[in-house]
Amino acid sequence: MAVEKVFPMTQAGKEKLEQELEHLKTVKRKEVVERIKIARSFGDLSENSEYDSAKEEQAFVEGRITTIENMIRNAKIIGEDELNSDTVQLGSSVTFIELPDGDEETYTIVGSAEADPFEGKISNDSPIAKSLLGRKVGDQVAVQTPGGEMNVKIVTIK
Repeated sequence: MAVEKVFPMTQAGKEKLEQELEHLKTVKRKEVVERIKIARSFGDLSENSEYDSAKEEQAFVEGRITTIENMIRNAKIIGEDELNSDTVQLGSSVTFIELPDGDEETYTIVGSAEADPFEGKISNDSPIAKSLLGRKVGDQVAVQTPGGEMNVKIVTIK
C-alpha cells in the first residue's frame, strides 16, 4: 500500500481548507448541478457547449473536494509551541534583506497546502524556503531562484 503524503499546515490553514470544503460541498456543488439541469433543457447534448462547460466545472469541483479531504485527513498541524526562534523551520516567519541593495522581505514558511505568496506565505518546497530552512539570524544565504541567484541575510525569525 502506498504511503499517503503528509500535509504540514498551521491550525489556521486547516480551518481555511475546512471552510473551502464546506463551501464547495454546500454551495458550489448545488450551483453546478443547477447549471447542468438548465443546460440539459437546451436539448441536444452532443452540441451543447453550456452542458460541456458545466460538466467540466463539476469535474473540477469534485476533484478539488477530493484533494481537500485528502489534505485534511493527512494534515500534520504545526503547533506554535513547537516553534523556536533560533532557527528557520516550518511555521517560522522570516525577515531577510536582499544583498547588496537591502530590500527587506518577510515570509512565513508553511506547507504547500496553505501557501499563498500574495499573503506572504511560501511553501516549504519553494526555492527560497528550502534555502532558509535550518538557518539562523545573521546567516547569509544564497537562494537559487528561476531569475538567478539571490543573496540574502536573515534579520529576524519569529
